[in-house]
Amino acid sequence: MAETAPPAPPRIFAPARRIAARRRALALQQLPDAPHYLLDDMVEDVEERLSFLRFEPKRALVIGDWTGRLAHSLAARGIEVVEAEPAAGFDEEAPYPFDGFDLIASLGTLDTVNDLPGALIHARRALAQGGMLIASFLSSGSLTRLREIMLAADGDRPAARIHPMVDVRAGGQLLQRTLFADPVIDQRPLQVSFRSLERLIGDLRAQAHGSVLADPGPPLDKAGLARAQTAFAAAGDNGRTVETFEILTLSGWKK
Repeated sequence: MAETAPPAPPRIFAPARRIAARRRALALQQLPDAPHYLLDDMVEDVEERLSFLRFEPKRALVIGDWTGRLAHSLAARGIEVVEAEPAAGFDEEAPYPFDGFDLIASLGTLDTVNDLPGALIHARRALAQGGMLIASFLSSGSLTRLREIMLAADGDRPAARIHPMVDVRAGGQLLQRTLFADPVIDQRPLQVSFRSLERLIGDLRAQAHGSVLADPGPPLDKAGLARAQTAFAAAGDNGRTVETFEILTLSGWKK
């Protein structure tokens, strides 16, 4: 009997919109005072993990770090570094065009792939024996204020506007399912205050975290935008509203 092909993953995100969003973010990052606090947090976390583990990889792949900070830090330690970026054509849901890495650091990209288990399998195959994956991305619990604001804006007809996100438990199951050894899963909050809804949305777009849903909701009309701005102000204190970003980090080894 012929083998049955596994079912195709659900199409939650639009790959073309995802690439366009990252390209737009790369352009916005060229502006003065462009926000990159989410990526900065992820880079700092990778550096701290490597220092704590006293792990000295010889060859590393860095995915998604448009600041170049992590690649520069690793190269300064004598590590050979390859950089990859989805906006430049790197496809995390396909076999990598290179392999043999002692370290793969994926920063802020895996939350918008349709086949996350497949992406993790491709990363594992690109590791050398004894190699380590560190993958960080936004997770469940992020953007709780914005979710409430969008619900208030849409009224009785809520639309899909915020991405579905992976939680800690699902992250652990994913690492086990994709055969990573000694998996470690943790989540940490990063809170940022904003003076306006426009600034919050602008920061998301500048960091490639705007909506890339395959079936996005309709644009807000003037009345909906007014309700959103009212809800944003009501959620704040002293003219500032705090939003939370939950960063999930999955790490494991190929043994």
